[in-house]
Amino acid sequence: MSFLFQTKRLRCRRWTRADFNAVYAIYSDPVAMQWVGEGRPITREACETWFAVTEANYQTRGYGMFALDDPATGLMVGCCGLIHPGGQPEAEIKYAFLREHWAKGLASEVVPALLQYGYEEHGLGRIIATVYPENLVSQRTLLKAGARVVQHRTEDDGTATLVFEWLASSAA
Repeated sequence: MSFLFQTKRLRCRRWTRADFNAVYAIYSDPVAMQWVGEGRPITREACETWFAVTEANYQTRGYGMFALDDPATGLMVGCCGLIHPGGQPEAEIKYAFLREHWAKGLASEVVPALLQYGYEEHGLGRIIATVYPENLVSQRTLLKAGARVVQHRTEDDGTATLVFEWLASSAA
């Protein structure tokens, strides 16, 4: 299996069909999804669609969502990726973990590595992240990785979102 990058405790690779149940377990968890999108768990059908979109992204962009494996066990413990929701021009970083792997510092470990991968392998000199103001854990993770808040945005549904920006030039 080919890995895109590795950190001290994680290996990053493209999704395969064998990852479907693990991805679904992460994104169907209502507690985990409180900070994602509309705050609702994903359905199996939506997960199937996401797999198809991710495969298309691999073909057209060379990147998308990825699996994060524990090298010691070989098991998938989370996901991360660079996506363009709604066709937005900027790449946006995403990450999520199975709940039993929360509070271990894995996001703080993978986010800088994924940002660097995006820059070195795909020339992404600017990557954004969108975060709910109440999601202090993700805010700290992004700040530690060198991102900064550049916008306070009100979405169409009235919810507030913080837009973080990471620039490769500031990471050097």
